[in-house]
Amino acid sequence: NHERQGMVSAKEGIVLMHTLYHGDCLDVLPTLPAQSVDAVITDPPYNVGLGYASYDDKRANYAEWCAAWLAELRRICRGAIVVSVGQANLSTWATIAPPDWWLAWWKPAAMGRCVIGFNNWEPIAVYGKPVKAGCDVIRATITPDSSLAGHPCPKPLEWGVKQVQMFSRPGDTVLDPFTGSGTTGVACAMEGRDFIGVELDAGYFDIARRRIEQVQPALLAEAAD
Repeated sequence: NHERQGMVSAKEGIVLMHTLYHGDCLDVLPTLPAQSVDAVITDPPYNVGLGYASYDDKRANYAEWCAAWLAELRRICRGAIVVSVGQANLSTWATIAPPDWWLAWWKPAAMGRCVIGFNNWEPIAVYGKPVKAGCDVIRATITPDSSLAGHPCPKPLEWGVKQVQMFSRPGDTVLDPFTGSGTTGVACAMEGRDFIGVELDAGYFDIARRRIEQVQPALLAEAAD
């Protein structure tokens, strides 16, 4: 299933198209044309046992599974592929496909635990180059948001906005094959980018759609003014 929404960016006067697919990315990605998106910004499951509604976050073939969808992303994307991989998977991703660079997502005051106490950063693998030079540390604070209830690890909006700004231009198409709560899609709607999202879980799909739709009226109103 998929839904298409047209919206107008007040910033650039660009007509945007957002497409959301409800399904498994390994089923959807092969249907997308080669070299058809400008950037990928995504946050896949980390294989650490989180309580996703429709996905078992402990799979024995995790590295092979990641390699399969990364190969599809490389076929589809003509620009940078940016993947939040999780602390536990740094060595795994260095084996799957060593990135061109690592970004650090700094999450001030986070309460996640690690072997030395508290975890306040997460690695982001970058394959390719940014379109806009920036710092390789992204500061994005995790804050409570009742609209995201039901998703075990939603990313803060600032996390998505800063990556969208760094790795794409207004009017570009950005793909997120693990859309989750829709943070990348919301960032694209705010920043004037087309968006393609894929989400396996029906509940998370609805959260993402609702959040993106909430951005649309404000953009249209600003454009009319």
